[in-house]
Amino acid sequence: MSEQRMVTTVRDCPARLVPVGDSVTIPAHQFITITQSLGGNYTVVYQGNMLRVDGTDADALGLEKYELTFAPPQSDAIDEAQVWEALETVYDPEIPVNLRSLGLIYNVSIDKETKSVSIDMTLTAPACGMGPVLVGDVKYRVGMVPNVTDVRVSLIFDPPWHRDMMSEEAQLETGMFF
Repeated sequence: MSEQRMVTTVRDCPARLVPVGDSVTIPAHQFITITQSLGGNYTVVYQGNMLRVDGTDADALGLEKYELTFAPPQSDAIDEAQVWEALETVYDPEIPVNLRSLGLIYNVSIDKETKSVSIDMTLTAPACGMGPVLVGDVKYRVGMVPNVTDVRVSLIFDPPWHRDMMSEEAQLETGMFF
């Protein structure tokens, strides 16, 4: 969603202050502006602050909760394509691009015996306060993939992220393609 729209909260709404990640609560019956709605989560402006609202609280914004669904599994194995599909639903709250296209996902390993997924990822900046929130999003979304019983995410900073790691589409979307 690229167009901004105003809504009124219908109940107290938990949110995270961007970019530091501090927890805040937007009280019920407050006007907010939705600036980004991608992957089921929302970036909003309230009292001059940029906040991220998790899609599980969409009802607090008077919106329908985003449901991530997958095709039924053909076996009891984890489908790697579905893991990547889940990762593509996690968006940076400041940049309208998913983590995979941003080049923040360095490695995905699937252990067939334990039905676990291990992910190495990074952040656009090592001191990003939203890091724990994004890690939580990755764990939650990948955990929804059929047959996944455990998700482990490691934040790594070597090699350091740089814009050349972004997909060409992401570079075009953000104006960083030259």
